[in-house]
Amino acid sequence: MRAFLVRHLLLCVSRIFISTSLFFSESFFLSPSCKLRRQFNLNGIHRAGNVILGGLFEVHYNLIKTDILCISFDPPGFRHAMTMAFAIDEINKNSTLLPNVTLGYSLYDNCATLGIGFSAALSLASGREEQFLPQENCLGSPPVLGIVGDPFSTFSIATSNVLGLFKLPIVSYFATCSCLSDRQRFPSFFRTIPSDAFQVRAMIQILKRFGWTWAGLLVSDDDYGHHVSRSFQSDLAQSGGGCLAYSEILPWGTDPNEYKRIVDVMTKSTARVVIVFAHQMHMIQLMEEVVRKNVTGLQWIASEAWTLVDGLHTPAFMPYLGGTLGIAIRRGKIPGLREFLLRINPEQHHSNDYENSMFWEYTFHCRFAPPPADWVEADGALCTGQEDLENVETEFLDVSELRPEYNIYKAVYALAYALDDMLRCEPGRGPFSSHSCATLQTLEPWQLMYYLEKVNFTTPFGDQVSFDENGDALPIYDIMNWLWLSDGRTKVQSVGEVKKSPFKGEELTLHKDKIFWNFENKEPPKSVCSETCPPGTRMARKRGQPVCCFDCIPCSEGKISNKTGCCPEDFWSSPQRDHCVLKKTEFLSYHEPLGICLTTTSLLGTFICAVVLGIFIYHRSTPMVRANNSELSFLLLVSLKLCFLCSLLFIGRPRLWTCQLRHAAFGISFVLCVSCILVKTMVVLAVFKASKPGGGAKLKWFGAVQQRGTVLVLTCIQAAICTCWIVSASPAPHKNTEYHNDKIVYECVVGSTVGFAVLLGYIGLLAILSFLLAFLARNLPDNFNEAKFITFSMLIFCAVWVAFVPAYVNSPGKYADAVEVFAILASSFGLLVALFGPKCYIILLRPERNTKKAIMGLSKNY
Repeated sequence: MRAFLVRHLLLCVSRIFISTSLFFSESFFLSPSCKLRRQFNLNGIHRAGNVILGGLFEVHYNLIKTDILCISFDPPGFRHAMTMAFAIDEINKNSTLLPNVTLGYSLYDNCATLGIGFSAALSLASGREEQFLPQENCLGSPPVLGIVGDPFSTFSIATSNVLGLFKLPIVSYFATCSCLSDRQRFPSFFRTIPSDAFQVRAMIQILKRFGWTWAGLLVSDDDYGHHVSRSFQSDLAQSGGGCLAYSEILPWGTDPNEYKRIVDVMTKSTARVVIVFAHQMHMIQLMEEVVRKNVTGLQWIASEAWTLVDGLHTPAFMPYLGGTLGIAIRRGKIPGLREFLLRINPEQHHSNDYENSMFWEYTFHCRFAPPPADWVEADGALCTGQEDLENVETEFLDVSELRPEYNIYKAVYALAYALDDMLRCEPGRGPFSSHSCATLQTLEPWQLMYYLEKVNFTTPFGDQVSFDENGDALPIYDIMNWLWLSDGRTKVQSVGEVKKSPFKGEELTLHKDKIFWNFENKEPPKSVCSETCPPGTRMARKRGQPVCCFDCIPCSEGKISNKTGCCPEDFWSSPQRDHCVLKKTEFLSYHEPLGICLTTTSLLGTFICAVVLGIFIYHRSTPMVRANNSELSFLLLVSLKLCFLCSLLFIGRPRLWTCQLRHAAFGISFVLCVSCILVKTMVVLAVFKASKPGGGAKLKWFGAVQQRGTVLVLTCIQAAICTCWIVSASPAPHKNTEYHNDKIVYECVVGSTVGFAVLLGYIGLLAILSFLLAFLARNLPDNFNEAKFITFSMLIFCAVWVAFVPAYVNSPGKYADAVEVFAILASSFGLLVALFGPKCYIILLRPERNTKKAIMGLSKNY
């Protein structure tokens, strides 16, 4: 209903503005100057100047929201207004900031009432004089260049909705609703206080720091509360920091039944933490009901709206509110403010008599004659105006905790620096059309707003002031704690801060040793929906309940539950399921029988290759070695030796470098080997062709250089395939727990199945090509019958690798590595025996056949 009334009011105001605009248009023809259509009777303080800044403050507040009356005087609110007056006075005395301009002000009391605050904002925007512009065309600078305020989010939404249409800058010092960061809806709104979005995240960090996963939320029935409620619930769910036990709205006005219902909800809930985003008047009524029902044992968390409210530090409330943790506006220092406040006098300026008189009567409990008509609290002696402020105790003069005042100070200086930057613009180098500059005589509000968006300065306290793209200042909050002393006094102390920095993000700093806890054990309370499950059980969420509420059921086989959840991946539960034990690990090890056999076979093959290579080198001058292309034979033996050795990379615990190297070494070694065989086969065919009449010219294409070049090119292609594979999707070690629940299988995942397939496919292509060429040359004359052995060796090679593929795919864990090692060793031994066995037999056992004459008829003697 309240939101509907606000929207209805804005609609009416829009119509008033339209009719006012029409009236102004008509007055252009009917009157020599512009005239106001209506004036509002408002309480305000004014000071003349070349440029006027507006201000909206809560000097009075009204608990009865249905009546538009300014009843209760609020000393802190009056101090806020005087802080703006002090800041403007300080700027006027500054010779470097706005040196040729005198700032003035028009400060209005909003009485904590939307209607009055909105009327005050409209008065600031339109002016108060009957004929406020001398120009007949209604052109000229606006009555105020910027407004500091309003302190309430709802009021700021209402005024910004209208004044934003005219781009009049509004800098609030207390409106925190995150909705005001919407730049499309509020294009001219700025603020020197962080938004509620940051405050909500700060509170969630506090909840997580103390392990409070179950909390209640109370908010005021206005835009401030409604936006916080939505933001808190969504952010809390996203952060995984806990759940809300309940979320209630505190009504405006006096509704004892509603407050009674809310306190009943708090009493019945198991949540020990209560978060409250509300104003002082809400908290007073809420705490009166809490005291009546004696609801103790709660940890209160306060929003910035009531963290530092002295009206709650009463002997009746502190037994319940002691130990409260609250978010507070950043504290600052304003030198000279107290001296300025001491100079206030009701007769200082005639235009200021009303507000100053209200302050004077409230402070000294006296009244002026005759008393103001609406002043109902003044009684006692008559005021003389000569009373001494230094001789009276009043919170008005307390400048030890300047928080909203510090934001007001920064807001005034932000407007002043923006105006100073605008006036320092050099003609012809300005930011507006045709590089023009703005002037005070023809200034439009959006021009000052342009400079306000870019303002950047540092306060005497050392804080940097600038605005982001949403008009928000760099956020920082103090964390406060309510300390209830034994003598009945209350002390609100700082126990940390939460801030956002450009580089480190959001940071929470808490000094836990300084925090006062209002509980018997002097420790922070527990606030959880369900206790942590004991060992041997796990959480099972309750249907229809938040995720923080769960039952504990026995863990499934092989898992336990402890403070950090079930066993980690590398662990398995004990038989009693009360602790975790390290899982057994499995991989193709050098120490197990299978690994020992494969390692021995690999080393044996390497040794045989070395022996054969030594035999061929020793007998390199014999016809048998020379007739079989000794250079390619040596290279083939070296590649076979590498094939045997690369199988060792598949044995042992998989590591990143072994996973990457094993397939690369395997692929390159076998391509080198098969390439040598392919070139040998091609040479056999070339020699046969060259033996025919006219075929000698073809042999020049198969010389030693061409043979080496062909082997190199074919091998480099495989090297390029391996490089692309490793770079794009590198093989890597992997802990596989899918084969066995109580066992970890270490294996190398290939990374890219396509890369592995291309590697094997290229080897297979060369092998098939060698086999086909050798098969075609198998029936050549006897002196070229090595083709028979190549055909046989390639047949063995292809058979091994064709059988390898299904065996590899269906072998789990370490057995897949064993299958691949077996295929490497089997194919390597097949090539070694088929190609070099007969030759070694002749060289070693039948040396009489190792002659040129015997070689020419070698096939007849095999």
